[in-house]
Order: sequence, then C-alpha cells, then structure tokens
Amino acid sequence: MHSDLLNSQSETLLALCRPGFEADLAAELNFHAADQMVAGYPRATANSGYVLWHSQQGSLASLQESGLIFARTLSVCEGEFSDIGDDRISALWPLLEAAGPFSELYLEHPDTNEGRELQRFLRGFRKALEPRLKKVGLLRRQAKQRLHLFFSDSHNGWVGASPSAVPLVEGGVLRLRLPAEAPSRSALKVEEALIRFFGSADALNAKTAVDLGAAPGGWSWQLARRGIRVQAVDHGKMAPRLLDEYPVQHVYGDAFTWRPRSKVDLVVCDVVDKPARTLQHMEKWLTQGWATAALFNLKLPMKRRFQETWQLLEKLTAAMERMDHLGEPVIKAAHLYYDREEITVWASFHRSY
Repeated sequence: MHSDLLNSQSETLLALCRPGFEADLAAELNFHAADQMVAGYPRATANSGYVLWHSQQGSLASLQESGLIFARTLSVCEGEFSDIGDDRISALWPLLEAAGPFSELYLEHPDTNEGRELQRFLRGFRKALEPRLKKVGLLRRQAKQRLHLFFSDSHNGWVGASPSAVPLVEGGVLRLRLPAEAPSRSALKVEEALIRFFGSADALNAKTAVDLGAAPGGWSWQLARRGIRVQAVDHGKMAPRLLDEYPVQHVYGDAFTWRPRSKVDLVVCDVVDKPARTLQHMEKWLTQGWATAALFNLKLPMKRRFQETWQLLEKLTAAMERMDHLGEPVIKAAHLYYDREEITVWASFHRSY
C-alpha cells in the first residue's frame, strides 16, 4: 500500500470528462495555464474519462469557480492512494484527517464501462465510511469544502476537495428522468443546462421564447411546461400533444431565415449545422435585439474541438461587448452529460442597473 500527501509546492487537479474528450480537456487546461502563467502539464489517457493536471508553479484552482467547458467536475487533489488493501478506510484515514473537514462525500469513478462496474462497491463503501466521518466531525454540513474520493479502480485513486459553494453533482453526471409526455430525449439537454448554469431547472426568468429548428419539440416542451409561451419554428412536424396541451405555436419556417415580429425573452436552437453558422445566427439574434438571451448547441468539429470552440465563444463575446448599451455579456458553455458531439451555450446581457 502506498499513499502520499502532495508536496506543498505543487498542485494536482483532477478533472472528469466524457470518455474520448481527454485531449480536449487537456487542451483547455493548457490554455488556461498559459493565460494565467501557471507552469505545469496534463496527464491524460485516451478514453479514460479523466485528466490530471500537475502544476509545478502556480495554481489553477480558481477554475473551480469559473468552470471548464469539457470538465464535469474539477477538484484539487490532497493525495494519491495506490494498491491499498481491503481495509480501505484505515488506509485512507490519514489523508482524510489531514484534508478535512468536509460538507459532503462524493464517491466518484470514470464514466467508462470498467468505471461503472465500481458502482456497487462504492455504494457499500459509502455506508461504511460516511458514519465514521460524521462520528469524528470530519463530515459536517457547515464545512467549506466537499470531499471527492475518486477510484480509478477498487484499490487506486485520488483524494480531492472542491469548494462547497460551487454547485456540482457527484461525478458530474446528472441523470434525469424523461417524462412520458416529452416529445424527444433532447428535452433533457435543456433541463441539465439550466441546472448546470443556474442551479435549478426552474431558474428561467422568461415569458416568451422562440425555438429554432424545433421539431419534434423537446426543447419547446421544456420551456412550455414552465409556462413560457413558445413559437416553435420548423418545417418538420411537431408532437401533436405539445400543440394541444401547451402554450406552443408551430410556425412553419426556416431556422436561419425566420424573423420575429417582436422581441422575445429567449431564443433556443438545437440544429445540426456548422458551429460557426449557428453561432453567427445566435449572435445576430442577440445583437439585433430580437432576444434578450439565447440557449443553443454548437456541434463540435472532429479535431481541435476546444480550440475551435473557444475561438467561436471569443467571437460571440466580442460582438456582444460592442453592444454595451444592452448590458454586459454573460456567456456560459459546457459539454453536458446529455450532449454528445456538441456543447451547450447560454448567452445573455446583464444590466447592473
């Protein structure tokens, strides 16, 4: 058995991601390290579902507050454990005592076939560990950090921590239930995005919305079920029940040429097209004043996914900044659990008065 506290002069971050996107997450970490003049390097294995960032000088811990596009969770490692025996709690206890106290216990694993096989083991491990942590005061609600115990397999992994104030779900995987009345599974993307960006699926402050490329109506349904009046723009068919039972108007039109008669609170868009074209269209809706906010997906390129994505978001930021009379740009982006080869973006103007 081997377990070490990290050298106080170094820092290791553990970031979980969708398997297959390790190189994109590593590129994102490298970008922010260069921007913040932090010396270090990533360690990533293809299809592993996680990336380790080793800082040699400086810290990237501030990224926990701002978030990363391709990271589901981000924690600062307090120590590594390897080849621990079956008495895992005793082996981990020195690390837990040194790093605690904690507000929550997150038991995490890679989102891979092998990693998911750990779920049964981790359920039993939680039942044994949580009471002991509470008994000695290492687990208490008022603590300022949560505990991340990441197992790459049943005997190896990392002990990490993240700020309690930063909203996260365990493993970064938000599994949602799809109601029978939902027209499509794409509805889950909207719900997850709102929870990821605002902490609640009911956080939208909107009364009117436009859904571009709406058919069969998954995104329109998520908005309409919250009382938002939706104009659903598409030449395709919408789910009949959606039009009969919800405040949704089907407008036969093209997502890229249709124009609203009056300003709406929100425009949403989940079309299969080149990301640059989609972003340019969302930019027009915002800067022309057709909508106050936008929620949309960008289909990712096959290569240089982070670099291309960042360039597009920088372009959107610059365009919105030129419209300073509308407010300050607020842009959030994430590769969600219910996303595949795409990211979800929120863009709006914030007024400070």
